Amino acid sequence: MFKSGLTFFFTLFFLLTGWLNLEAAIAAPPVLNSSLQSFSSAPIVGTAMGSKSLFSFSGKRPTNLGVTAGKLAPCPSSPNCVSSQASESDSEHQIGAIAYKSSGTALSNLKSVIEGMERTNIVAATNDYLYVEFTSALMGFVDDVEFYLDSDAGVLQVRSASRLGESDLGVNRKRVEEIRSKFAALEA
Repeated sequence: MFKSGLTFFFTLFFLLTGWLNLEAAIAAPPVLNSSLQSFSSAPIVGTAMGSKSLFSFSGKRPTNLGVTAGKLAPCPSSPNCVSSQASESDSEHQIGAIAYKSSGTALSNLKSVIEGMERTNIVAATNDYLYVEFTSALMGFVDDVEFYLDSDAGVLQVRSASRLGESDLGVNRKRVEEIRSKFAALEA
């Protein structure tokens, strides 16, 4: 696999520093990223972790998460984040919101979808907000995924961002689309 010890050393260095997400490169299962001060009113919910990761490169939980004036935090400049509230001209980060049929059942259906996925941890849940950590199988990279029930727009706003590294090779976008598909099937 590695042609020399030097190649192995640099690969290990890049993995440990978060510069390379090997799991995305080898088509690992989709991965959806330490203070909970912004969630002081949100209850901490149980875990649906499934299997554990071999390693743990989780990083620190961001402090800027949550909903402020109807908005989720904007994506950083790195390409490892998608948000339904990003500008349409920001094609790198913009992704469509998730349509729902009934605001009364939208979050419970969404939680059912999330709980059916591997290596998930529902960190916070309120009547209009859900914050989930998705952990990758091999290296234990964590992505932070938020959902906001935007009753004014009639959609679930979503933001999915990797905590570490620069590129996620499209993993956050793929995860949101997988959730959208499973949610739509449940709502049908």
